Amino acid sequence: MTSPGTIDDFLEQLASAAPTPGGGSAAAIMGAMGAALVSMVCNVTLGKKDQEQAAAEMQAVHAESERLRARLTAMVDEDIAAFDGLMAAYKLPKSGDDDKAHRSAAIQAALRRATEVPLDCARACAAVIALAARATSQGYHGVISDAGAGVVAAHAALRSAALNVYINAPALKDTEFARRSVAEIEALAASSTADSEAVYSLVRRRLAE
Repeated sequence: MTSPGTIDDFLEQLASAAPTPGGGSAAAIMGAMGAALVSMVCNVTLGKKDQEQAAAEMQAVHAESERLRARLTAMVDEDIAAFDGLMAAYKLPKSGDDDKAHRSAAIQAALRRATEVPLDCARACAAVIALAARATSQGYHGVISDAGAGVVAAHAALRSAALNVYINAPALKDTEFARRSVAEIEALAASSTADSEAVYSLVRRRLAE
């Protein structure tokens, strides 16, 4: 799989018995959806004549949300490659000491990559949440609900990505890297929960204006 393809294609693959794409790829797509919704809020706001005062901010947010959308979309394949690499490492021969050593090293390298990819995804999703806050503050009232949908998608994506860090980190022999990864994902999960709830509340307030 080199791209998500159509929505139906991706969902068919996701629903199949194949191990990939899985939750990590779904998290990346959810994050990309969140970024796309932030971009939409910016595009609509920039198209309104009475929103000139927000133009500079919306242009800046849009540039970053599009960068993140592209990055998160690319993570679909990165997650698949990381998982496939791990499965390939587990299938390496282990008949002799040299084989066992090579297999063990390959597994550890693959586990590290399978931890790094969802951690990168979570970082990108946290950035999307921050952008959603900016888009909500100055975006056109008619699309503020879309900013709210975007922040919910990004938060769900971050929490989903976190699960892949939690499942892989305990098997790492590099315990310091594992500890740092878990600590970072826990911090991101905690801050994103507070930040996404703040944006959601702001959306509700703006909708009541």
